[in-house]
Amino acid sequence: MRNDNSRKFEAIVVGVSTGGVSALRRLLGPLPADFPVPILIVSHLLPTADSGLADLLDQHCSISVKEADEQDLVKAGSAYLAPANYHLLVERGGRLALSIDPPVNYARPSVDVLFESASSVYGPGLIAVVLTGAGSDGSKGLLSVRKRGGITIVQDPADAEMNSMPGSALQEMTPDHVAPLEKIPGLLMGLAQRTKEGSST
Repeated sequence: MRNDNSRKFEAIVVGVSTGGVSALRRLLGPLPADFPVPILIVSHLLPTADSGLADLLDQHCSISVKEADEQDLVKAGSAYLAPANYHLLVERGGRLALSIDPPVNYARPSVDVLFESASSVYGPGLIAVVLTGAGSDGSKGLLSVRKRGGITIVQDPADAEMNSMPGSALQEMTPDHVAPLEKIPGLLMGLAQRTKEGSST
């Protein structure tokens, strides 16, 4: 595991599929309203899904949760969920973009697309998290984050409702942290605290 004690982080990206509603509530619920790092999320959704997941999470979380819009400027204390049937990407300057390019890993939105886009913008200032889900989406994106110096976190497959996504990620690379879901919010808060301390000095 690499030393990340002095790292300042600019964004967190999260990928999740089967079991995602419960997993995201458990991940985001403990985070405080002043959480200092924006969170970008891809959850595999039916193409016809509405913004109900973002609305549900917003009601149960202290941080603000919204469905991402074209050219949203990411802000601390907020989470942005990729809309159904759109890839979510990050542009220079921290603005979001939506794409209807073809599915990747049979998915649109694709975790790999978000992770690779965000890693190209944030480099070592990015934290990437792969949670429960079917398939292998997120594995190559997580490797991209790793290669650009970001921190990688994978839910322990034994703890996941569906272990294919985290299991595939572990086959692709060795992440910085493997943890049960209940431990990941605390891990994120510990990493983000350094960003908060850095911004107040």
